Amino acid sequence: MAKILVVDDAAFMRKVIRDTLSKSGYTDIYEAVDGADAVEKYFEINPDLVLMDITMPNMDGLEALKAIRAKDGNANVVMCSAMGQEAMVMEAVQAGIKDFIVKPFKPDRLLKTVSSIVGNP
Repeated sequence: MAKILVVDDAAFMRKVIRDTLSKSGYTDIYEAVDGADAVEKYFEINPDLVLMDITMPNMDGLEALKAIRAKDGNANVVMCSAMGQEAMVMEAVQAGIKDFIVKPFKPDRLLKTVSSIVGNP
């Protein structure tokens, strides 16, 4: 079973993503509240996939992505953010994200991306 780390400073958004994944059969789901928490938890649980917001306090998603990829070049990270700014998306792509999902997203879009990276539950 794939381990998935959901990173967002908004508890509501973490719940929406967790519920969407759970309803589709994914059960090994972890949460982090900001980028710093994500980096710490990434190396504790070694998830197969990270779904991460860009705009967060303490450490944003781009900084966390770079910190994770610096130690694990094979990390599977998908950015989920309402921030559709091209510069941020391009920076995330250059830093090695697997995909970018714009919020608000349709559940099918999230699940298609997750299954393409970690397979079906």
